[in-house]
Amino acid sequence: MDKPEIDKDGNGILFSGNAKVTECKEIHSNVFLLETELELERKTQVSPLPGQFYLVKSTRSNVQFGRPISVYHADRKSDTILRVQFLILQKGEGTAELCHLLKNDLVELSGPLGNSFKKTEGKLCICGGGIGVAPVANFASSLPPKSYDFYASFKSGSYGLEKVEPEKLIITTDDGSVGIHGMVTAALTSDIIKKEGYSAIYACGPTPMLAYIQKIAKEADVKCFLSIEKKMLCGAGACLGCTVRTKEGNRRVCKDGPVFNAEILEFEKPEFAKRNPLPLGIEPDLSVEIAGIKFKNPVIAASGTFGFGQNYRGFFDVSRLGGISSKGLTLAPKGGNSGERVIEVSSGDINSIGLENPGVPHFIQNELPEMLKLDTVSIANLAGHDLDSYIKGAELLDKTPVPAIELNISCPNVKAGGMAWGINPEAAFTCVSAVRKATSKPLIVKLSPNAPDLVSVALACIKAGANALSLINTIQAVAIDIESGRPVFDNIKAGLCGPAVKPIALRMVYDVVKAVNSLPKEQQIPVIGLGGISKWQDAVEFIMAGASAIQVGTATFSNPKTMIEIIEGLKKFMQSHGYKKIEDFRGIAQV
Repeated sequence: MDKPEIDKDGNGILFSGNAKVTECKEIHSNVFLLETELELERKTQVSPLPGQFYLVKSTRSNVQFGRPISVYHADRKSDTILRVQFLILQKGEGTAELCHLLKNDLVELSGPLGNSFKKTEGKLCICGGGIGVAPVANFASSLPPKSYDFYASFKSGSYGLEKVEPEKLIITTDDGSVGIHGMVTAALTSDIIKKEGYSAIYACGPTPMLAYIQKIAKEADVKCFLSIEKKMLCGAGACLGCTVRTKEGNRRVCKDGPVFNAEILEFEKPEFAKRNPLPLGIEPDLSVEIAGIKFKNPVIAASGTFGFGQNYRGFFDVSRLGGISSKGLTLAPKGGNSGERVIEVSSGDINSIGLENPGVPHFIQNELPEMLKLDTVSIANLAGHDLDSYIKGAELLDKTPVPAIELNISCPNVKAGGMAWGINPEAAFTCVSAVRKATSKPLIVKLSPNAPDLVSVALACIKAGANALSLINTIQAVAIDIESGRPVFDNIKAGLCGPAVKPIALRMVYDVVKAVNSLPKEQQIPVIGLGGISKWQDAVEFIMAGASAIQVGTATFSNPKTMIEIIEGLKKFMQSHGYKKIEDFRGIAQV
């Protein structure tokens, strides 16, 4: 069991609270120096040691968890004022927030966490790769000058070396802009370790570099201590989310590390090779075909979030989209639900619109002609309260030039019909079969995540004649008004959507695609993935899970240009990874 980290009076010795930003500046391309000032509650609270880290998060943040950032430099300005500096590589959303803070902004800090570098006797070799220079530079600055050699390896240029005073400073760069042209392998080998007489090596950097350092240290028979990085939640050793395999069993990076004796570490070999980009001048083809209809790209505006294609025309050219699925339509006009209709929740919203729409006849007469003028694929989303209304709605749409019908058997926002047809295979088969007979148009069936056995529902829809599937619709949720003590929504249950549902939606798409792929080739149909997609990386995940196209809904409310950014992001991803067409990476995650 971990020893309690308390002082003699029983108070915690670690810091958890807000710190003031005193400086935040870019010191190299995409690398920032963040300086913070912590006002400690007691002078018994500890200062960080070289190698330790803090969990760091902006107080104004879209991410939930702090990022583990190693300390670059720290000093006490007084008994209770601690200055801590971090070097941060802008990489994901959390680090991007940290890299663009202003003076006097606040950050949430917890720490110092983890163990530290321990000095050994003799001549030391210190090695840092990229942003991994920060913790080893901090360690080096705590040593007597000229008592070590420092190897620093970068992609281009150099940074973070101002406080080191080695006997030898050896820099390597991938592009040859500074020092030796090449990676750390060009400057440090087992023979050099032996020749220089190093007694120990300390290193931090990318995993391939650390695996190499471990290897040459073993060959040279010298001690080696490596600081490794791992995604974290708690940082305190409680959640066991940051464990790594070692010869001594699983070890926690946040508590047993981040500094480990290299002898016990077991690095896993990468399972994939890095792909080469497309040759210059070669443009990727984003077009996809679904049920015989060609879409210029796989990005479709989801039903219920884009009206009938006109609402967002003032923000961007909607003809750039692959397609637009209309507002959910019922045979007769529908006024929707009473009471509160939408509330914001963490990473999304809960909504209870209730399929308010002008009805199929009005749509055919008024909205459809305007949709068809848009240079993109128009899809009519058809819902119903009973089988007869589905059939009659499909018969009317069948006589129009609308390219496809998305059959909504999955709406959780209405009391009658809707989701009831999509929660069991028999009902789904009955509904889809009846609509299939009423129209010759391509039929995309929209599935409910609330079905106890979604795969069976999907297979029943295919058997009934579906030409494609789209999933998922919103997830049933409840909200309570704590002042009144009553449910927020008149229908009690409503639909949860937004980024919060994305992992669940991705899992369901993965499962359905896997089931579809198990069918004979002639029975396999495309799957359109949706649910919480808000950026191009999400779209790539869904396509790699097997989706032929994706739909975007809630994200458009947050950022009207989301779908355009996803299209552009997909194109750049395909260029950088050498994918000529969507099919080149569709379904590659299926195992």
